[in-house]
Amino acid sequence: MKIEELRNKFPALDTKVYGRPLVYLDNAATSQRPEEVVSKVSKLALESNANIHRAVHRLAAEATDEYESTRDAVRSFLNAGSREEIIFTSGTTASINLVAFSFGEAFVGEGDEIIVTESEHHSNIVPWQMLCSRKKAVLKVLGVDDEGHLKLSDLPSLISSRTRLVAVTQISNVLGIINPVKEIVSLCHSMNCPVLVDGAQGAVHQPLDVTETDCDFYAFSGHKLYAATGTGVLYGKRKWLDLMVPYQGGGEMIESVSFSGTTYAPLPEKFEAGTQNFNSVPSLKPALEILEMMKDPELVAQCNEVNEYVYSSLSADPRIRIFGVPRGTESKTSIYSFCVDGVHHEDLALILDKMGIAVRSGQMCAEPLMDRFGVTGMLRASFAPYNTMEEARYFISSLDKAIGMLK
Repeated sequence: MKIEELRNKFPALDTKVYGRPLVYLDNAATSQRPEEVVSKVSKLALESNANIHRAVHRLAAEATDEYESTRDAVRSFLNAGSREEIIFTSGTTASINLVAFSFGEAFVGEGDEIIVTESEHHSNIVPWQMLCSRKKAVLKVLGVDDEGHLKLSDLPSLISSRTRLVAVTQISNVLGIINPVKEIVSLCHSMNCPVLVDGAQGAVHQPLDVTETDCDFYAFSGHKLYAATGTGVLYGKRKWLDLMVPYQGGGEMIESVSFSGTTYAPLPEKFEAGTQNFNSVPSLKPALEILEMMKDPELVAQCNEVNEYVYSSLSADPRIRIFGVPRGTESKTSIYSFCVDGVHHEDLALILDKMGIAVRSGQMCAEPLMDRFGVTGMLRASFAPYNTMEEARYFISSLDKAIGMLK
């Protein structure tokens, strides 16, 4: 596939900003939507808009088929052992909160421990803080070094007989470094500790085989991998999901209800209370198909060329401090967070916006990581396979111009 063919699938890329062609480099926050995704949501809303699982009429049957066939597609995407291990949520945040509550209620007590890392998004910190506060448990933190790598040698000493779970990001939304998830899972399992992996960035950059990796939980969002907003996935090993209590009560998640007590539905309905996002969840199917198309060798080569150019250009500029430094032959995803001495990140972002370039500025929902590096915020440019070398060169030249205007 040629990159022009890919870009033609994303109408938003033809947008003009202040009279200039849009250069969209905020993909780590949310990706743009291909026509196939927009069409799927529109078709379901207009032609098969009915609540799933409950009614016997044709529209309900069509909506249910679309929803449940998406579960099969996601199971295949992750190589999960069964479709019952795939829970639909509103996004990564909801998935992690589900585990923090339901796993926490079942397995965490006073004095127990949860481990997170210093490079986590707030969504993989705050739910665990809430759990620890509720249960009088202890939150422990695995640090990162000056280059943004996890201090893995410290992990064995952090894990104790009271450690109930380790929560780690596959790829930091700030640093772009691919963490050695399989190694982490293996180590934790050798010490009888389950692992939750935040795949919000990983699912789009380096899809995880949950069977091969052997993680216990895996969470990701649809809107970061070209699907509709309000869609997300939680994969959980059946052995845990069966023992966990429901996160929410309501319709669909029940087997039988009476005032003397309630029994719960089997997996996956046990964790899908209420009316689900049945118009949007099926957009995961065409999004995953687009993701598969992006594995085209020509597109991969083009992406690698763009990423090498951007990283080398940023690294070579003495005015720029880049965060997340790969080592040796390690790969760094197309997420570039950096600071410019004497220049505020938001001022840079505002000037780049006037040039038609969309980037992110601020703390990127990772305030502890900002504190670790002694900054109040950063500028982040995040690329997708639909970003061209021409856009990359324009970004670098525009950044140089913007820095020159502010220094």
